[in-house]
Amino acid sequence: MLDAETKARIDSARDILVGKVPDPKSQVEQITIALIYKFMDDMDRQSEELDGKATFFTGEFKKYRWANLLDKRLGGHERLLLYAEGIEKMNVNKNIPQLFRDIFKGVFLPYRDPETLNLFLKEIDGFTYDHSERLGDAYEYLLNILGTQGDAGQFRTPRHIIDFIVAIVGPQKHETVLNPACGTAGFLISAYKHILKQNESLTPDERARLMTNFRGYDIAPDMVRLSRVNMYLHGFPNPVIHEYDALTSDERWDERYDVMMANPPFMTPKGGIRPHNRFSIKAKRSEVLFVDYIAEHLNPGGRAGIIVPEGIIFQSQNAYKALRNMLIENYIWAVVSLPAGVFNPYSGVKTSILFLDRNLARRTDDVVFVKVENDGFDLGAQRRPIKGSDLTAALKILDDHKKAQKAQEGKMALAVSRKRLLKSGDVNLSGDRYRETAAVQSKWPMVKLGEVCEVISGQSPDGATYNDRGEGMPFHQGKTEFTDCVLEPAKSWTTAPARIAEPHDIVMSVRAPVGPVNLVTQRICIGRGLAAIRPINSKIEELFLFFVLRGMEDSITGSHGAAFASINRKEIEAIEIPLPPLEIQRQMVAELDGYRKVIEGARQVIANYKPTIKIDPEWPIKELGLICENLDGKRIPIEKGQRKPGSHPYYGASGIVDYVDGFIFDGDYLLLSEDGANLLARSTPIAFSVTGKVWVNNHAHVLQFKDDATRRFVEDYINGIVIEDYVTGAAQPKLSQANMNLIPIPLPPLAIQRQIVAEIEAERALLEANRKLAELFEKRVQSKLAEIWGGHDEN
Repeated sequence: MLDAETKARIDSARDILVGKVPDPKSQVEQITIALIYKFMDDMDRQSEELDGKATFFTGEFKKYRWANLLDKRLGGHERLLLYAEGIEKMNVNKNIPQLFRDIFKGVFLPYRDPETLNLFLKEIDGFTYDHSERLGDAYEYLLNILGTQGDAGQFRTPRHIIDFIVAIVGPQKHETVLNPACGTAGFLISAYKHILKQNESLTPDERARLMTNFRGYDIAPDMVRLSRVNMYLHGFPNPVIHEYDALTSDERWDERYDVMMANPPFMTPKGGIRPHNRFSIKAKRSEVLFVDYIAEHLNPGGRAGIIVPEGIIFQSQNAYKALRNMLIENYIWAVVSLPAGVFNPYSGVKTSILFLDRNLARRTDDVVFVKVENDGFDLGAQRRPIKGSDLTAALKILDDHKKAQKAQEGKMALAVSRKRLLKSGDVNLSGDRYRETAAVQSKWPMVKLGEVCEVISGQSPDGATYNDRGEGMPFHQGKTEFTDCVLEPAKSWTTAPARIAEPHDIVMSVRAPVGPVNLVTQRICIGRGLAAIRPINSKIEELFLFFVLRGMEDSITGSHGAAFASINRKEIEAIEIPLPPLEIQRQMVAELDGYRKVIEGARQVIANYKPTIKIDPEWPIKELGLICENLDGKRIPIEKGQRKPGSHPYYGASGIVDYVDGFIFDGDYLLLSEDGANLLARSTPIAFSVTGKVWVNNHAHVLQFKDDATRRFVEDYINGIVIEDYVTGAAQPKLSQANMNLIPIPLPPLAIQRQIVAEIEAERALLEANRKLAELFEKRVQSKLAEIWGGHDEN
C-alpha cells in the first residue's frame, strides 16, 4: 500500500521537473531513471553492509554511485555533468541486468539547469524502501499520470476497473495470461496479485513457476519499457513483455492463452489499420481487430475481459456486425455497460466490458447485460470518490450467472437469448434495447424531413456566368469543396445564380459520397452536387437539425445513380429524425455548439503550429552531407503490382505508401524527400524519422546519424527552412543527393541539440494534447447525438 510520504515525494519530484520537462511522459521517464538509479545503489549499499560486495556500481562505473552524486563538495555543474554522463553510459554497464540496461538505453537529461537537478536528486534521495514491491506501489502511483497522454487512443485503465475485470475472469495459478495491448502492465500485475490472494500458501518454487505464465505485447517501445519496470518492481525477475504489433504482424499468431484481458487502443490511424490476412473478421478498425484477436487466441477453455468503445456495441458497418455475430455464437456471456465518465478527464468516451468464455457460452442460452451507473467515483474531471458503487452488486450478479447459468434480472441486469440477439438485423449489444417495459412508446416522435423542412435541389448556372474574380455570388458545386464538413472558400462565382442556399440552411452532398452536411453562413449558389435543407416549421431549430444530420452522415444513402451513388429530393424528404420539444433541442444545441467551438479551436492550433529553432549565429555551420551517412545506395524500389503484402512499412517521398513482406533497413534513420511537388509546396513534412524494420524506395533519401538527438534536430531544422535553392526541375521538383549534401545546418553542441529537441517534443506533446482534445470532444458530440436517438424506443 502506498504511504502518504512516498506519494508526496513523487508529487514534489514532478513539481520540480514541470518547469523544465512539461511533458508528463518525460517526467515519468526522468523519475523512473532516478528511482532505478538509486534503487541499484541502495542494493549495493545493503550488500556491503552485510559484508558482501557491490554488484552494480563497480569498476569504471563506481564514480557514478549515488553517494558520489550527492557529495556536497561537487559544484552544481559538476554534479549535472556527472549525472548526465552516468545515465547516458549506464546502458553499457555489463554489471547490471539487461532489463535495467534497456531502461537506460537512449536516455538523456533534457535540461541543463543545476538548481533543478539539485532539488530533484534531493527529493529522490528521500525515497526509502526495503523491498521492490514497495517501490512497485510507488511506481504504480507515478504511472497514473500517464493517463494524460492517451496516445493512439490509449488511456490508462482505472485500477478499480482492472480489479473488477480480473475478479470476474478469475485467472488461476496454472493458467497462462496475456494482455496484447499491455500499456503499463496493470492487468498482468492485478491478475498476479489476485492469484496470490487465492493461493496464500504457494511455495517459492510455485511462485517462480507462476511468474512464467504472464505475457504482454505493446507496439510502443516506451510502454514496453515501463511495463517491464513495473513488473520487475512487483517481483518478476524476468518480465516477458514483447514489443509487438498483434494486428499487423503474425509472428505470434499460433500462440494461445487461457486468460486474456485488455483495454485495447480505441483510435484507428487515418486510413485504417493494415492487418495481416489471418484474421477471420476483415476490418481496418483497431477495436474490431483487437477483439477478434483476443477471441481467436483463447484456448478451448479460455476466458477474457475486454474494455471496448461503444462502436463495438452498435456500429452498423459490416465488420462490426460480423464480429458481434461471431461473439454471440461462440464466445460472449456478459456485457457490462460502464458510465461515460470512467476515463475522465482523459476521455469522455462511453465504454463497455465484454466477458468471453467459450465453455460458458456453449452451456448457456442467454447473454447477461449489466448496467453500471456508479463505479464509486463521480463523473467530473477530478473523479472524486462517492458512495453507492454498483460494482459490488455487478460482481455478484455475474458470479451468480456463472454458477447458476441464469441471471437474476432486475434494475441492473437483463438476460437476452442468443437467438433474439442474432435475430435483430444489426445484432446490437446494447442491453437497454432489449428491455421490455409495460408501456412501449416513443419518448420523442419521429418525423420525416419533408414535414418540417423544404429541400431545394441544386442546379448549376449557365457556364458563361462563371468567373474567378469574386463577382456575383459564391458558387459551390459539391462534396469536393468540403474540408471536414466546412465549406472551403468558393473557387468560382456566378452573376446569374440558379438555386440559392440562404444563411442557416444546411447543405447536403447528394453525389458520391452521399450524406455529408454543412451549415451555410452566407448566401451561396448551389450546384447539382448539393441540396439545401431549410427548416420551415417552428418546431425545429436549424442547429439541432444540423447536428442530427451530421450524426447520420454515414447512414444516409440514396438509390439513384448508375455511375455513382446519389440521392434525390424525395429521398431526402423521406429521411426520419427524432423531434424532441424545442426547449430540449435548444439545450442540446447549446452543449453541442460548445463542443464544436472547442474542436475548431483545437484544430486551429494544430493547423497553425510549426516548430521553430532559434539559431545562434555562434553555432558552426556544417553541410548536411558531412554530419550523416547516406544510405541511398541500399534502396530498392518495388513496383506496386510486385509488392508482397506484409507488416513492414514501405516508405516513399512523403511517408508510408504501403506495407510489404520484408525490409532492407533496420535501425533509426532520417528520410528526406528526393522528389515530388511537396518539396516546394511543403503541405506535409519533407523530413521524417523512421525506426525499426522498414523498406524505402528511391523517392526518399536515407540518412543515418551517429546520435539520435542530431537526427531529430536536423529533422526539425529542415522541416522549418526553405530549400528551393537546392531543388531542381519545374515539372517534377527534385532534390538530388549532391544538392542535399550541400544544405547548410547550424549545428550547436550535442547537449544543446538535445535540449532543443526536448523543447520541441514538449511543444508537440501540447499539440498532441490539442489533437486528443479535439478527439475527446468529437466523442462527446457522438455521445450526445446517440442520446438524441436514444430517446426513441425502437421496440
